[in-house]
Amino acid sequence: MTGPTARRTTALALGATLALAGAACSGTDGSPASPPPSPAVSSSAGVAPPPEVTAPPATSPTRPRVAPADVRVATAVAAVRHLAGRIGPRPGTSAAYLRAAAWVQQRLGEAGWRVERQRFATPAGVSWGVPVPAGPSVNLVATRGEVRPGRPWLLVGAHLDTVPQAPGAEDNASGVGVLLAVAEALADRRARLPVVLVAFGSEEPRGPGDDDHHYGSRAYVADLGAAQRRSLRGMVSLDRVGVGAALPVGSAVGSAGDPDPLRAEVLAAARRAGVATLPETGQRSSDHWSFVRAGLPGVRLGSTPYAGYHSAGDLPEVVEPAQLGRAARTVVAWLR
Repeated sequence: MTGPTARRTTALALGATLALAGAACSGTDGSPASPPPSPAVSSSAGVAPPPEVTAPPATSPTRPRVAPADVRVATAVAAVRHLAGRIGPRPGTSAAYLRAAAWVQQRLGEAGWRVERQRFATPAGVSWGVPVPAGPSVNLVATRGEVRPGRPWLLVGAHLDTVPQAPGAEDNASGVGVLLAVAEALADRRARLPVVLVAFGSEEPRGPGDDDHHYGSRAYVADLGAAQRRSLRGMVSLDRVGVGAALPVGSAVGSAGDPDPLRAEVLAAARRAGVATLPETGQRSSDHWSFVRAGLPGVRLGSTPYAGYHSAGDLPEVVEPAQLGRAARTVVAWLR
């Protein structure tokens, strides 16, 4: 398979929105420009032709295995600075979110990943005290041509959106930055199983209930076929992974005595990578919960408390490069 059996669409905004993307994603600080905008779609058509995507490299069994030492922390740091420092707040249905998605899609393509856009609806609501409108959002689903229906595979995800008032450096440019660092580490390396990388949209809450957030990951899980569900060996959600001296590894199960084989796998990977961890239980406040509630294996990395949470103070200087490195090395050790 070339990723989940997702609905593939490309144009999520009209020409004016796409023009904003080009303007905001290139800057004097040397940040790469966003990719050229896709053709605008008329309101009657609703769907644009599929986007041009970077062809993935040919799979070769002679490629060396990826290793934690292959991680470049600078890649994650640059992503935090661009997403939180230049784009800023990016609720999942906003023009700023589309600019962020275009930038991340280009970075993934440059690392040799084929990226498809999965469009889904997000309802109106109140996000951390601020009203937000309904509208479409997108997941970015990145593959390298190695995933086949019914064969084991792994998934690493991070949500790209923010609450309206927060630039979202720690929550969650940190997770997206680590996702991009992992994508880069795998550019000319292989993992133990095929890997799918997903930048999820509309994770942040739009109401108080369990069904009032995680819209992107819920849409992704809903589109998985039966063979894909059976063969998924694990999903790791990167959510707030840039603060702290130890890396939280969160299971959705309710108590420390409940077994979670995937959390045990990730904790073992962190030990191999020399990363101190903080095991957690009852952790449901991230996109891994969309998988677990559907009977699929998922854990969360990250969640250390910090003063700028969901506020205008969630700026790039909050994020600690050393913690980004711990998270990225742990993921790579798990994928290895």
